[in-house]
Amino acid sequence: MDKPRNDWKTIGREKRSGVLTGLFSVYSKDSIGVADFSDLKLLIDWCVMSGNSILELLPMNDLGSTFCPYDAVSSFALEPSYISLQMLPGAGKGIIAKRIAALKKDFPAGRPYVNYSIKAAKLAVLREIFDASAIKPSGEFKSFMDENSYWLEDYALYKAVKEKNGGKPWYEWPEPYKDRRAKEMELFRRENGKDVSFHMWVQWQTSIQFKAAKEHAAKKKVLLNGDLPILISRDSADVWSHPEFFKLDFAAGAPPDMYCAKGQRWGMPTYEWDVIAGDAYRYPKEKLKYAGNFYDILRVDHVVGLFRIWSIPYNDPAENEGLNGTFNPRDEKEWDGHGRKILAMMLEGSGMLLAAEDLGVIPKECPKALAEFEIPGNDVQRWVKDWKTKHDFLPPKEYRAMSVSMLSTHDTTNWVAWWENEAGTVDEALFIRKCADRKIDYSSVKPALFDNALSRHGRLRWLKDVSSKERYIEILGKRPEELADFIELYENTYMEKEKLWKGLGLEGGMRESCDSRILEAALTVTLESRSVFSINLIFDWLMLTNIFKGDPYTYRVNTPGTISDKNWSLTIPVSLEDLTRNKVTSKIRKMVASSGRG
Repeated sequence: MDKPRNDWKTIGREKRSGVLTGLFSVYSKDSIGVADFSDLKLLIDWCVMSGNSILELLPMNDLGSTFCPYDAVSSFALEPSYISLQMLPGAGKGIIAKRIAALKKDFPAGRPYVNYSIKAAKLAVLREIFDASAIKPSGEFKSFMDENSYWLEDYALYKAVKEKNGGKPWYEWPEPYKDRRAKEMELFRRENGKDVSFHMWVQWQTSIQFKAAKEHAAKKKVLLNGDLPILISRDSADVWSHPEFFKLDFAAGAPPDMYCAKGQRWGMPTYEWDVIAGDAYRYPKEKLKYAGNFYDILRVDHVVGLFRIWSIPYNDPAENEGLNGTFNPRDEKEWDGHGRKILAMMLEGSGMLLAAEDLGVIPKECPKALAEFEIPGNDVQRWVKDWKTKHDFLPPKEYRAMSVSMLSTHDTTNWVAWWENEAGTVDEALFIRKCADRKIDYSSVKPALFDNALSRHGRLRWLKDVSSKERYIEILGKRPEELADFIELYENTYMEKEKLWKGLGLEGGMRESCDSRILEAALTVTLESRSVFSINLIFDWLMLTNIFKGDPYTYRVNTPGTISDKNWSLTIPVSLEDLTRNKVTSKIRKMVASSGRG
């Protein structure tokens, strides 16, 4: 594809500012346990009030048992918890109205973390509404079913069979259902037709409400930016209905790096791209087609995985995390053509503008292809550095023009927590492992290298006395040629806070604790960068005010490599109604306007 189509004409090339959040992280005074599509309209209104013209949402797909939006049970189906019960026909009358009122009492909004028990409780009320309405697949409902026939019935069957098998993953179902044997599946459809229809109806309602929010955004001139996870849960409707598209003997992840000592093991299967290509790429094209109903811009998660993906043998012990993986394809010569072919297909198959998450260990082929295809990558301030020569932060004018600048991501600490706990540090687990590999006594070198008082949350802060590379090498007690990776760690993290302080143009001596002036200076760098878009995490924006209490390190959307009820459930401490009246809203608006992104 020499000149791939890219919908810049529709979006326009003016520089814009935006907000990134999961819908679960906000709420209104009418929310029931978790935000819904009516709250999305309020969030869009707040974007307008704060001067932001892009709202980027974390994936909105139907969540699995870990409630991780990047490990969803469908690449198509939307999360039922986000349905506004009050917006459904007949919801304001009789017993259903009482059920909804009771649900609101049992699941009050505004708690620090979402209680995802709300999902089952909401689905029970949705089933009551469905049964009471005696809905039949006719008219608009039938049109929805016909338009989404590629995935909808398979998804609804998956959900219904899963319920009949106590919520077990599909690969633990009895063989006739696990293997989708035609005779048994047809019998299941006949005997459980109403259950299957219910799940299709729920998806119809999510589509109606999400489209209404999209129309509201268009009227307000706010672009909705979606997020397309590169992978799907092993226990998903996609894998169950099309196992031939997946390498089930492998689990995807990421190789070890300076932030994750053992790498990461995500658990989702990787793709059989040759088989998908043999089907004319219909599966990914259908994903893009459905997403196009809701978004103007689509972020392609882990885009580097389209070029090569870290593949870990599925039976490798979990404690090894990502240590024993290999890249697929194995041959580096194949990476460029592999990634370009898939990106070209996605550009041709979508009317949305594509953006890309290109973080982590990136082969040279990936950024080159993104630049040629005019797909913006991510420039995260803490990593926008000269890693090889000066080991310093790049000024705003040296950010990539074709990028989305930001302070943090949903997988990192917020910026205040990074400044206070991680800037100028190395990962302790990584350093210990490197010492063991090189037969260096960690317990003896640690006090000579690191400041114990400023080392916390598994991060080691350098002592200022280790002021030269030569002194560092002397403490480690090895020849320089044995310590290339150690030296790289030192050069890119020693005095990191002091370097950024200077780059932010702040006066006086560097301060360990962050305040609103320091955060404002950091946000201004992203706003004044060359990047065509600057989209910041809602928690980074709101830390300009004093609504967050306690250690900022606790305000984290996700900690990669962990399963916790605190992942993917963090909420902001104020309702959307109160946020519109908070002085931080006008503060953000002034910052955006003065940057020229208003």
